[in-house]
Amino acid sequence: MESKFIKSIQKKQSKDNQHISAIAGTIFGIFLAAAVLGALWMDGRVAELWIGMYVVGMTIVGTYILYALKVASQWEKAVILRLGKFLRLAGPGAFWIIPIVDSTPTWIDHRVMVTPFAAQKTLTKDTVPVDVDAVLFWVVWDAEKAALEVENYRGAVDWAAQTALRDIIGRMMLADILVGRSLIDQELQQIIDERTTPWGVTVNSVEIRDIVIPQELEDAMSRQAQAERERQARVILGESEKQIADSFAEASRAYINNPTALHLRAMNMLFEGLKEKGALVIVPSSAVDTMNLGAMSGIVSLAQNNLPEEDTK
Repeated sequence: MESKFIKSIQKKQSKDNQHISAIAGTIFGIFLAAAVLGALWMDGRVAELWIGMYVVGMTIVGTYILYALKVASQWEKAVILRLGKFLRLAGPGAFWIIPIVDSTPTWIDHRVMVTPFAAQKTLTKDTVPVDVDAVLFWVVWDAEKAALEVENYRGAVDWAAQTALRDIIGRMMLADILVGRSLIDQELQQIIDERTTPWGVTVNSVEIRDIVIPQELEDAMSRQAQAERERQARVILGESEKQIADSFAEASRAYINNPTALHLRAMNMLFEGLKEKGALVIVPSSAVDTMNLGAMSGIVSLAQNNLPEEDTK
């Protein structure tokens, strides 16, 4: 089935084949009006034979200008055929042809063209159906080749781009397609340019717009990504626990031969805990005997009870 883009191209080309400039139409109208007004003015003054010859002559001249005078826009070039053979390229600007003998079947646009194309339900190398949309930027650099070497150069470029895209998708894994858009763009540009160069067309760039995968596969990939993030979080937590254990092991080696330092560190930790108002500190019974914490706690309580009332508030 032909795409809407190709159908629009065919309509445009049918209009181009009837390319009649506004200037030529205006001049034809002027000659036609002059023929009518002149006939009315000469009626009764000259013979009817001369009036008829005048009207016919003016009509012929106006008709010749209508079909012989052509005007190409700044971005256009017209292909002129004489009796079916290539004669020359004309334009931009005004130029003349010989009606009936010469024809201008093709008008070549030298501006950068934008062609959207797509590959729908195309299987990747790992048999995943994907829909890929892309945009092709191209330009005609040789109007003669574009007119003579291919029947419809616009449609040919469109089909060449689609087949190249399908070929690349079929040779790649889904993961490579999703993460390697720039590589696909470069490879597509190279393949399409090789196919279109004999037609006088060069490809400026190719841009992948969108890649659509089945919804079920998209959900599965989302769950996979979530599971991978959870796994990484658990790995990071395990590494943190390992680093903490290493720190405690290094601290134990520092205290193993220095019981006084361990005693002072324990007392400092207990003091920091007791400073908090309403704090509850749970100490093992072995630590109470080792560090004489019972006597120390009594002294601390006695000191607090003997403080003036203003200090205790």
